[in-house]
Amino acid sequence: MAVVVGVVGPEDVVQRVIATGPPSGASLLPLSYRHEVETVALVEQCEVDAFLFTGIVPYTIATEAGAVDRPAMYVSYDGATLLRALVELLRLGHNVTQFSIDTLRRSEVLETLIEAKLPTDQIQVLPYRPGLTSDDIVTFHRSMRDKHDTKIAISCLGSAFHLLENEMPSVRLVPSRYSIRSTLQALVLTTSGQHVGDAQVALGIVDLPEPDAALAGDLITLGGSLALLPDGRYLVVTTRGLLEQATEQFTRLPLLDHLAARHSTAYVGFGIGRTAAEAEALARRAVSRAGSIGTVAGVVSMSDDVEIVLEPSGDQPAIPRGTDSLPLLARRVGLNPATLARMRELTAKNPDGLTTQDVADHLAVQLRTARRVLKRLERAGLADPIATQQHGQTGRPPTIYAIRL
Repeated sequence: MAVVVGVVGPEDVVQRVIATGPPSGASLLPLSYRHEVETVALVEQCEVDAFLFTGIVPYTIATEAGAVDRPAMYVSYDGATLLRALVELLRLGHNVTQFSIDTLRRSEVLETLIEAKLPTDQIQVLPYRPGLTSDDIVTFHRSMRDKHDTKIAISCLGSAFHLLENEMPSVRLVPSRYSIRSTLQALVLTTSGQHVGDAQVALGIVDLPEPDAALAGDLITLGGSLALLPDGRYLVVTTRGLLEQATEQFTRLPLLDHLAARHSTAYVGFGIGRTAAEAEALARRAVSRAGSIGTVAGVVSMSDDVEIVLEPSGDQPAIPRGTDSLPLLARRVGLNPATLARMRELTAKNPDGLTTQDVADHLAVQLRTARRVLKRLERAGLADPIATQQHGQTGRPPTIYAIRL
């Protein structure tokens, strides 16, 4: 099955990427915008396996907004890209010793010029940083023209270039075909590796006090098969990817609500392993663990000793607060007690609320993992979105969560 890569950026650069062609085992879907402020909406509305951003600006906008929840990379504008532009400017008779340039790192720009034996003392550089807008970039180039008499504005941002080209000699950098190809190949490899993880075998064991003819219908969202074991329990065969979808990233198991309505006791255990034998052993351990929790419970066990407890969504007893309740809290939420302990530390330091980025930084995890942590807390009634963080950045502002631990 081909990996579908959404290419996000201005239309002309997106078409340049499309024309380069996809690597083997991939297809490219153009996701063009007229202005980079449309990036977040494009990303959130599109169902693809991965995102390739045509530059660091849309990539940062999307990641800062928390909109990227799958593999994503951006094509870099390297020194070779700049050198090619300078050669073209020289061919057209322009002075390439006095220019202003945005987005690239200053060290990269100077190193390129030094290798080309060009002077660097009248070169003005504005490196990209999160929150830098198109207006900021245009203001920079205008200011350098007025203060330092720069002759040319070189921009990596299409929206800035289109404003500047009518005011002064301007050049827009676009990524090289080599950068596009190498980034695409790396992205497809990364995404394919994740798909392999999603395809891990997941075996489930359902332990009920009596036969249940409706069970097959309850399991339809798992897209797997159901068989009766010799001991009277049921065996469910599916994949990790389908199980993650059916449990909303291991946060809830609707199956338990259905079973609770029909049976006095119901225990469900899923095992996710590298082999079928390992998955079966983990599933047996998980269903045994579920039997020690309550009358109706589910457990997902993984090969790295991760164990997630899932209970019916209704009629759950209130979760007590305090240090002594941490194991119970972890069981209810479906998180590791050590993770909850670190979240308590972070909450104590930031009583006014936390963003996904705060959680990711404190736990040293990716943004999508931090979002899962917050989502689990929210579903357990321990977190609420209370505001958005406004600090002048482009795109959707981060949500601030009030945490009660």
